[in-house]
Amino acid sequence: MLAFLSIPTVVVFAVSVNPGEILAFPPEGFSLAWYAKALTYPQFQRAIRNSLWVTTISAVLAVTIGTAAALALERHRLPGHRFLAAAVLSPLIIPGVVLGLGLLILAAASGWIGSPWILVFAHVLVTLPFVVRSVWVSIRNLDPLLERAAASLGASPARALVTVTLPLLRPGILAGVLFSVVVSFNEFAASLFISNRVTEILPVAMFNYIRNYTDPTIAAVSTLLILATVVVVLVADRLIGMSRILQIQGDR
Repeated sequence: MLAFLSIPTVVVFAVSVNPGEILAFPPEGFSLAWYAKALTYPQFQRAIRNSLWVTTISAVLAVTIGTAAALALERHRLPGHRFLAAAVLSPLIIPGVVLGLGLLILAAASGWIGSPWILVFAHVLVTLPFVVRSVWVSIRNLDPLLERAAASLGASPARALVTVTLPLLRPGILAGVLFSVVVSFNEFAASLFISNRVTEILPVAMFNYIRNYTDPTIAAVSTLLILATVVVVLVADRLIGMSRILQIQGDR
């Protein structure tokens, strides 16, 4: 199964080193010229900067809002609790094309067309459900007696939140960060509607490039993204521990 799932990645890498000027498999030789073009192509450089900026801002906002929303939904039975929970999680079932069209209408009505902030707003909407769900699971596994113990020792609600609750929710929060970064960086459907050539992110830039050109540059960009993802996961596993983030327990 793992070998079968890896076949597309192997094909993309093989196409990326083909010296010919069209997408072809198997490759006719070996060349890294397309990687040089991918790294120096101005539109890709600008798109990468936009992607990093949008992903960073949206991840910070999504984690902050999602953590607060999960705490409110679990700890406080607000009026319309079920409706609020469904509204927060609704982007999971709304098609990206529908979401993008709705955001385009909103941007046109509010004068946000061409603004990078509409992209941030869209990415927060898309990533928020993943943060809420991951933090919500951690909250349900949290022993409320620990917070009560802090309160009995004189800690204010704010101090108990900062010193007890949030550190204990760290696995869920870190999982939310990872999910929001991955989802945001690869978000395409909604971003296609609300971005232009200046504000487009990398997936949109790749789509526009492949509509006009058929050389292996796009395969080189895809390979670089795959390698970057592998490096990020390995670094996260080494520094934080993926089993701790995802709460995976091994055999003891």
